[in-house]
Amino acid sequence: MNIQEYFGRISYNKPHKDADLQTLTAIFQHHIQTIPFENLSMHCGEAIELDLQSTYNKIVRKKRGGWCLETNHLLFWALRELGYDVCILGANSYEPAEKGYTAQMNHIMLKVVIKGDSYIVDAGFGGVYQMWQPMMLISGKDQPQGPGIFHFMEDNGTWYFEKVKRKHYFPEHCKKEIPDTPEQENIRKIYRFTLEPRHIDDFQELNAYLQVSPDNILQKKSICSLQTTYGLLVLVGWTFTEVKYNYADDMDLVDITTLTDEEVEKTLKDKFNIVLENKLVP
Repeated sequence: MNIQEYFGRISYNKPHKDADLQTLTAIFQHHIQTIPFENLSMHCGEAIELDLQSTYNKIVRKKRGGWCLETNHLLFWALRELGYDVCILGANSYEPAEKGYTAQMNHIMLKVVIKGDSYIVDAGFGGVYQMWQPMMLISGKDQPQGPGIFHFMEDNGTWYFEKVKRKHYFPEHCKKEIPDTPEQENIRKIYRFTLEPRHIDDFQELNAYLQVSPDNILQKKSICSLQTTYGLLVLVGWTFTEVKYNYADDMDLVDITTLTDEEVEKTLKDKFNIVLENKLVP
């Protein structure tokens, strides 16, 4: 594994002498704009291994993406190589349908300490809840970014990651797939976590379980999402969505297209720079 090869993969070619916030932010943004959040391995018969070398080969050499366990693990390795004070944390994601957080830890992200200040860095949530910059670990402070306003709330040692919702505008040709339910509140809960440091091996069981459990969303849907300079690209099954953030005041433009089988493969190549070795079953 080689940090220069990783930099080539994320198209990063700036100096990186100091393990400072500016460098962290730049590397993080290159990472999320070139490495898709995707679970396509599960839908083309490939096993997902959690050891670092397998993750590195898949994402850096084969130019694939990965889910949180892979893409954040790779970022953890890269930041440690560059001299950052970084550790892995575990989180429980919020399930809107259940109106609660998962009982088991099912997400990993990173905590980076720079000059005594702690930041949460998460390159593996994908979709519209993906942060675009490292977030200062501070309770109750709104932190506006391209995708919207994020914040953390802390209660008795448990931290909650949330986002202020924005309205969506759909062009006329879109079949609107999001139900017109009146919002109860304008905050979207994303996940909760504690600051207890974790090791990647703590997630081996989760990694195995998610690949066989028929109940989880990753088994039910093939997902590939990538952040762009202006918004987001998402392919879920045969549905391709392009999101343009802040298209109008407090409103995101959401353009939805339904693809054919042939277009799925072409879209993966053209939009996400992914060429699969095995046949995808969307």
